[in-house]
Amino acid sequence: MRRMLMLFALLAAFAVAVAPGIAPGVAEARAGLSSSFGSRGSRTFSAPSITRTTPYGAQPMQRSTTPYPASPGLGGYGNGRSSFASGLLGGLIGAGIGGLLFGRGFFTGGMGLGGFFGFLLQIFLIVMLVRFLLRLLRAPRTAPGMAGQPMMGQPMMMGGGMPAGGAFVAPAPLSIGPADYQAFEMILQQVQDAWSRQDLNALRALATPEMLGYFADQLAGLSSRGLTNTVSDVRLEKGDLAEAWEENGQDYATVAMQFSMLDATRDGAGRVVEGSLTTRGLITEIWTFFRVPGGRWLLSAIQQPR
Repeated sequence: MRRMLMLFALLAAFAVAVAPGIAPGVAEARAGLSSSFGSRGSRTFSAPSITRTTPYGAQPMQRSTTPYPASPGLGGYGNGRSSFASGLLGGLIGAGIGGLLFGRGFFTGGMGLGGFFGFLLQIFLIVMLVRFLLRLLRAPRTAPGMAGQPMMGQPMMMGGGMPAGGAFVAPAPLSIGPADYQAFEMILQQVQDAWSRQDLNALRALATPEMLGYFADQLAGLSSRGLTNTVSDVRLEKGDLAEAWEENGQDYATVAMQFSMLDATRDGAGRVVEGSLTTRGLITEIWTFFRVPGGRWLLSAIQQPR
């Protein structure tokens, strides 16, 4: 019985320690449903440069029409690092649970009741160490001088990239100015408004056909569950340019944005089941914009931060 209580305490301590890192936000039903999807040209499967707004980078794409690169190790996310981290986590926790089940202590040959609090302290320290290593290993490697700059600062020149085939090609650097930043902020607000009104025609003028298809699927999913999501009073709080480049006669700009808004999901009876109509939420996302030279910017990808 005591052994089972120890095991329960171990699992509870681990859950409490890691929950802040994996718990979703208060409201997850805004445009995009808190997922990562879309295309960033040849950089779709490369991690965007880190910025002050997103110091740990972006999560990999979950959905994209861009073919996956032939050499995923060159893509910037590093599957091997995740495997190493998972193995480390599994080994440490697995060894501790195994020791409890087979009558040993967590690290020693036994553990009395007097050492119970020391045992919990060990668990806490191990979990914090593992979380630190996971974050360290998942952080994208960024060359010096590639970190994002204030969104409303001077025009910036960003370049470099790795295409899907794996051969290095240096896309032409692209200058982003105040007019571009204003366009990005306007698209952010207009996309959320069109999403709230379930207006696919309005979204068609703001996003690429690929993104429009994803939005349509997500809205249909909410509708099938009898839910509606409304986002209002969107305010851009801060933002950083992560990357801006030109390739194949097309322009791309990836921007980390932190914005606040009122985000509420209601059921068929009008009851709020997620979010709030009065309390503002603070969201951080990484949006990529696309245009043909001389054309207007369109939303081409949304990614969640790590």
